[in-house]
Amino acid sequence: QVQLVESGGGLVQAGGSLRLSCAASGRTFSTYSMGWFRQAPGNEREFVATISWNGGSTNYADSVKGRFTISRDNAKNTVYLQMNSLKPEDTAVYYCAARRGISSRGVGDYENWGQGTQVTVSS
Repeated sequence: QVQLVESGGGLVQAGGSLRLSCAASGRTFSTYSMGWFRQAPGNEREFVATISWNGGSTNYADSVKGRFTISRDNAKNTVYLQMNSLKPEDTAVYYCAARRGISSRGVGDYENWGQGTQVTVSS
């Protein structure tokens, strides 16, 4: 098990940037694939980005490709989501998640979740 705590959310104008962080507890962080997901009011939780255990492989939802970048620092037990050119439709609660094994886009494939951080993009 790994505990996850997100930070870095907030209110930003359209076109702006935010950097989310997700700090993980435990000494086995480097063995987990990590993902970012988001959930807007009334919507299901959806995939945003994922990164492999060593950072060598990343994957993005089409809606964020070219604007968001996922990265990780295993020495700091932290995964990041750099979000640029933000749009109002990016408004959601953003969650990080961890799973053993290969990266996945599936919400149900992740065993460990953070509490989420709110991102609000104003037009």
